[in-house]
Amino acid sequence: MTLSLVPRFPNYYFTPFSKNLTTTFSPIKTFNFKLKAEGENKVFDGELISQICGVKDASEVLDMIAQRTGKNGGVITSANCCFIISAAFERNNADLALNVFDAMRSTFDPRTSISDRGTSYDRWRWSRPDVTTYTLLVRGLATLLRVSDALKIIANVCRVGISPSEEVLFGKVVRCPSCMIAVTVAQPQDGIQVVSCSKCRYQYELVSGDIISIESEEISMDIPTWRRALRFLPIKQNIPAAVHSIVVETPSGMARTHRFATETVDLPAQEGERVTIAVAAPPNVYLEVGPLKFNPKAPNVYPGEPLCLTNHKDGRESPLLRAPKKDKSPSLLNPSILVPLLAVFATGDAASGMIDPNLPQIITVAAVSSITLGATLNSLVFPQLSKLPQRLVDTIAIRQQLLSQYDVLQSRIKELKESAENEVWMLARMCQLENKILAVGEPAYRARRSRVKRVRESLESSLRRRIELIESYARISSIIEIEVEMDSDVLAAEAAGHAENIAEQIQQMMELENLEEKWKIQAEANDEAERLLSTEPPITTEKFSER
Repeated sequence: MTLSLVPRFPNYYFTPFSKNLTTTFSPIKTFNFKLKAEGENKVFDGELISQICGVKDASEVLDMIAQRTGKNGGVITSANCCFIISAAFERNNADLALNVFDAMRSTFDPRTSISDRGTSYDRWRWSRPDVTTYTLLVRGLATLLRVSDALKIIANVCRVGISPSEEVLFGKVVRCPSCMIAVTVAQPQDGIQVVSCSKCRYQYELVSGDIISIESEEISMDIPTWRRALRFLPIKQNIPAAVHSIVVETPSGMARTHRFATETVDLPAQEGERVTIAVAAPPNVYLEVGPLKFNPKAPNVYPGEPLCLTNHKDGRESPLLRAPKKDKSPSLLNPSILVPLLAVFATGDAASGMIDPNLPQIITVAAVSSITLGATLNSLVFPQLSKLPQRLVDTIAIRQQLLSQYDVLQSRIKELKESAENEVWMLARMCQLENKILAVGEPAYRARRSRVKRVRESLESSLRRRIELIESYARISSIIEIEVEMDSDVLAAEAAGHAENIAEQIQQMMELENLEEKWKIQAEANDEAERLLSTEPPITTEKFSER
């Protein structure tokens, strides 16, 4: 059995193979390629390729190569790995292509590097996957209409350097509830920790764990009429719509109960999901200023009050509100109590005016002065005294700067991933439409097949560029992960230099992305694809009668 010389895949998938792969043509349309191993070239013909494409396990492929070359060890170059994957797709053997890819991702031994010429290999190994490998797999799987597998490949690109069986993950970036900058990473083994924010200089307690129980109640009907009317005024009012009571169990086994409200009736998390709740600094955390002790919490919150919930599963960040009291005790701010109280004070002023005309003015001035002094202390003085000294937060500023850059990269990767997933679906639809046109075999559809082909090529080109961007961003993210996970003894100056270098790389990637014209091409391709799918007329019997 011979392999077709005109593959369905574009030529740019084979361009990197020229250094390690040579092709010779024969009258019977077979080809040979030379695989480099341990300094010797071994020639493989179409017969070996046919045997390789007939199996579904990557280890069997290595056994065939070892048997044919007579060598016990070596490295399959990245170009030749792509060649085997491409041949598997040509034979509709997607299982072999996926198995080879899994074997390539599982390669972590440094001896598998092609540059280590002096190392002796005890067995055959695969090279690590690169952008060409990812693009070839996504394109081939979409062509075979295996969209779910193609989407998994895109998810793997977002996590460069991670083994398929990896359990020690980097963690979830948690933001400050007040200024919304990244402050720390909640790793899988973390439970309760106190963190400081280098921007607002307040401290927060993070409670990370799994939700073992949750109870929710809608309270929108219990809101007073006067408070509902505030929604129509230009006043920022966070009116709770539901109250939630959850129990979070940390990895150490400790369980905590948190009660809070949300602006909507949507649940911020469900039972069994891992979350991180950021609460104000608890009462046992304090800052000494001379003989005084201040709680380093954000202003206008109670110690230990839940402020924000981060869902580790979907990455949602839900701001939390103060839950109303269960006893519903009357408040002085309630108009039903405030208005009669003011009337009583006014009556008292009138009565005191009969005794001494200056007495009401003295009472009013004293009340206003007391209120002004209290407001000044609560809004200006105490919050400043509760802030951490600048020298204490300078040591964590570099780390939080790296985490902020990491958070930006992850957001960009998420956007590119969603766009790439949409393009995979669109590419699969174009392939399916082309298969339908080929199955019908109507000459009238030749022009439309050309249109479908142009749309496919545009989608493939755009998808390749998106995968390259995702891989570049993911690689920079891995660099940041390395710097963040370094020991605390690393000098701050060295970390600052790495932070500046990473910032320059991010800026270069952003500029490169903005200079490309792919967005215009992609928009035109999507419009053409949508028009093609929406305006496709049904096949009538008249066309068949004309034949």
